[in-house]
Amino acid sequence: MPQFFIDAPIGLDPDTKQTMMEEITQAIDAAYHIPDVRIWLREHNPANVAQDGRIQAEPVRPVCFLEAPELDSVDARRDLSAKIHAAIGTAYKGLANTDETLILMNFYPLESAGFAGRMQSDNPDFVAALSQLNA
Repeated sequence: MPQFFIDAPIGLDPDTKQTMMEEITQAIDAAYHIPDVRIWLREHNPANVAQDGRIQAEPVRPVCFLEAPELDSVDARRDLSAKIHAAIGTAYKGLANTDETLILMNFYPLESAGFAGRMQSDNPDFVAALSQLNA
């Protein structure tokens, strides 16, 4: 159920996209051990991206958003961030300023996540898995 969004410039070939998405999925899987990881790549023409109010002032700096259940371990979050940063950096080398990739992690309690018509807090298997993850 973790969702990952990438806002970055256009220009990746399909094989590079596939590799990047596989690496990010592996990083999220290593942190969560929860199936159904989805990655959403939102590609932007650099002419449509302003940084500090200026269009095409510098290469685009990707920004990423992780929307997922709570992950208490700061070490797990550090490792996740480093792996995602590496995957983005490899994929976008020469296309974007990946030295300054921003990764925002938004964590939700199970009471704030609905899936398949019910709250995740009502799913005993998911509650047990998340409790074990954050033990």
